[in-house]
Amino acid sequence: MYAIGGSANPTINSQGNRFLAPANPFAKEVTKRVVTDTNEWKNWNWRSEGDLMLNGALFIPSGAAAADSYARASSLGAKSSSMVGAITSSAGALSCREGFQCLSSHCE
Repeated sequence: MYAIGGSANPTINSQGNRFLAPANPFAKEVTKRVVTDTNEWKNWNWRSEGDLMLNGALFIPSGAAAADSYARASSLGAKSSSMVGAITSSAGALSCREGFQCLSSHCE
């Protein structure tokens, strides 16, 4: 389970993420409302836009649509979730030694 969620009326705007659910059929939900009645969390603002749900991953939206102010506040637009592999292809720990330039572990 991804543990995106909470119990104190959080706002979640997920854009361009990739969620891969495990084989466990009870751990497919990306969103988790902790010990909260449906009548309460149905008003929380949780949105998924352009996310890629793999292997049965499930994001349960709730509340009103995302506010216009959220879109205006974003300095960068979200990339398509189909680009996650390309965007993160050289992500990882740096290989650093004192006195030498740090290199990506993918460059060695």
